[in-house]
Amino acid sequence: MMDGIKKHLIPLSLLLLGLVVAAVLPATGLVNDYLQFVLISVAINAILCVSLNLVNGWMGEFSVGHAGFMALGAYASAILTVKLFPTAPAALLFPAAVLIGGCTAGLAGIPVGILSFKTRGDYLAIITLAFLMIVKSGLENIPYTGGPRGMLGIPRLTTLAWAYFWCVVAFWVIRNLVYSKYGRGIAAIREDEIAAEAMGVNTRTAKLVAFVTSSFFAGVAGALFAHQLQFINPSSFDILKSTEILVMVYLGGVASLGGSLLGAGAVTILTQSLQPLGTWRMVVLPAILVVLMLYRPSGIMGYRDWAWLKPFFSPAPRSNKKKETEKREGPQ
Repeated sequence: MMDGIKKHLIPLSLLLLGLVVAAVLPATGLVNDYLQFVLISVAINAILCVSLNLVNGWMGEFSVGHAGFMALGAYASAILTVKLFPTAPAALLFPAAVLIGGCTAGLAGIPVGILSFKTRGDYLAIITLAFLMIVKSGLENIPYTGGPRGMLGIPRLTTLAWAYFWCVVAFWVIRNLVYSKYGRGIAAIREDEIAAEAMGVNTRTAKLVAFVTSSFFAGVAGALFAHQLQFINPSSFDILKSTEILVMVYLGGVASLGGSLLGAGAVTILTQSLQPLGTWRMVVLPAILVVLMLYRPSGIMGYRDWAWLKPFFSPAPRSNKKKETEKREGPQ
């Protein structure tokens, strides 16, 4: 028991150390503004990646509307800081704005989750794509939010420490969820929804929990994104943004916390590194993904995780899809 408690102290110590480093590092001058921008972008993309992985990886569905939830979170938080309480103290306003952005997106995830009760696969992809188009078109036709021109004057409140904090919260919540009773129900849906329901899994509750949690953290990432760039417009959250998040998920690995972190970091750094190529960078990343899908369809770390991301007292359930992947790809 004491050994288990000591093991729990290790990630907690790393979390506290990381927060201290993230808060102090910008003040030391060791990292310039551009490097801080990249690190914050990695954290935001990691939140987007792990939240979408909950639906597309652990639950086995295919959602392409993640940018729509991100847009709702971004606009809800920006309205709070720009229009409703522009003079409020940032230390109190920003955490509230992020939470409201997440809750707004989470509420929007409820009807999408309900619609998923009777649809799967391609049909759910069409529904989530329609949701993304509805959100984008709606924001373009609301004068209060700036319409197609977007919102200007958003204060720059997203710091490296805040981005790191919310990234850790997202990974901690989703890690605990996927290894909980509801998480095992979500994984059972991926394997066989009919068999899972026959064995007593409340598939409707599991789906709703997955969609609401996923959309909540997409909204959190949108709030951080808006207060990092200080400008948002509806075109920032189109189908290309959803495709970018999908690339992160399937590059890093489906149903993998470590894969989500790896995919987000790799795509963000590659995108920044390929900026000199101009529009050709949009060719390089998909080409890398095509090669990866040919040789590792589940991604670099598909159905696997680093040991420190797994619970210490309960082993991870072994997936039948993981067994099939190992047979096809060979032992890891």
